[in-house]
Amino acid sequence: MDDDACATDVGKGRASSASAAGGSSPVEVRVAPDTLARWLANDQDLGHSHEPSTSAAPSSAPSSPSSSSSRRLRLFSSNDYLGMSTHRDVRVAAARAALAHGSGPRSSALVCGYTPAHSRLERSLARLKGTEECVLFSSGYAANCGVIPALCDDRGCEIFSDELNHASIVDGCSLAAKRGGVKVTVYRHRDVTQLARMVRASRADRVMIVTDSLFSMDGDFAPLRDIVALKRGENARCGRARVLLCVDEAHATLVCGHRGSGAASMLLTGRVGREPSIADDVDHDMDDDVDVSVADVDVSVGTLSKAMGSHGGFVTCSAAMKRVLLSVARSAMFSTSLPAPIVAAATAALRAARCVGMSDDAVNRWRGVRVTGNSPVVSVMIGSEGAALAAAAELLRRGFHVPAIRPPTVPANTCRLRVALSASHRLGDVRELAEAVADVVGGDGARATATAKL
Repeated sequence: MDDDACATDVGKGRASSASAAGGSSPVEVRVAPDTLARWLANDQDLGHSHEPSTSAAPSSAPSSPSSSSSRRLRLFSSNDYLGMSTHRDVRVAAARAALAHGSGPRSSALVCGYTPAHSRLERSLARLKGTEECVLFSSGYAANCGVIPALCDDRGCEIFSDELNHASIVDGCSLAAKRGGVKVTVYRHRDVTQLARMVRASRADRVMIVTDSLFSMDGDFAPLRDIVALKRGENARCGRARVLLCVDEAHATLVCGHRGSGAASMLLTGRVGREPSIADDVDHDMDDDVDVSVADVDVSVGTLSKAMGSHGGFVTCSAAMKRVLLSVARSAMFSTSLPAPIVAAATAALRAARCVGMSDDAVNRWRGVRVTGNSPVVSVMIGSEGAALAAAAELLRRGFHVPAIRPPTVPANTCRLRVALSASHRLGDVRELAEAVADVVGGDGARATATAKL
């Protein structure tokens, strides 16, 4: 497929990803009655998910998901924010690659698993993020577990991590602590004032600040402008690049920012002066009006499995940083490279997103999710685990799959319903969900809040 080829309906900015998917929806499934019963009972055995029960059709004939005994569910649980997993161009690209190459070379990239297709995808991701280079990983989880211990590998380094960072970041920090004796310090969620004091008090020669850009369970954004101001001020004070910033853009890539380049692009645009949320001693060595940009992010971690609708992870960085990662990031060195169909699917997704339109407004209209001030992740706080499970079960009975998020994913007594919005959702579905959430949670205030957020 030509690099400049675009699906006509998408290129004109009129089609949602659902309509470009050729009839298949990424936000609807049909489940058999016994599967639904297991879900309602909170049965964790998902071995038959999305499959009709054996009683739904004669054993001599294949079961049909359109069987009258199955139940239609609208998914507000998938991270397929743009519906790319079923986009026509993505499916065709994956199928063609599978027919031509099978899975491709089954080896690590350093042995024989790196092909021209992998190289093209890396270059496309680097262009999207505005960096020199990119490294592919087997997953976003593997990317964090490889990058963090690779860059923080001795007792001279200290890591500062937001308390609500994703588990992959937490585990990457744990690996760094175990392997290199690195000190890991957790700061309060989005509290740059506390972070600044901790960084100033640190005796480490090198510091890494690591944060999600868009937090997956709360749907809020990291205060990246303040964090960059902190980094700039500390590096200016020390007269060297003491502080390194690593940002995980898993839930923001292709969703936020110019042409989908991420939350860093969205938040780090223009000029920033001193913010009241930053302690005065953080940036007194800085000018009051400082240029900030995505270049202030040293390492950007991403995934191909959410808005891109494929699978795998990646890191965008400088050329020098890539050489380091290829030499010491164990999850890249010792993992089999991504299969050819996966690479082709991700590449096609990037092309489709690029073809939507020239302006950010056109892109956002196509996506169906206004992200300039809002996140595609809506967190409806419930509190107790029992209440959250009951609310999710009631929504399931009404035909909405909205998961109850519980410990250890979130702290105790902060259980919630996590709503994931997609460009493939119809406006009517979103409105009906908002009404259902308001009814289940209860109260006019809840109804107003649910309607406003959804």
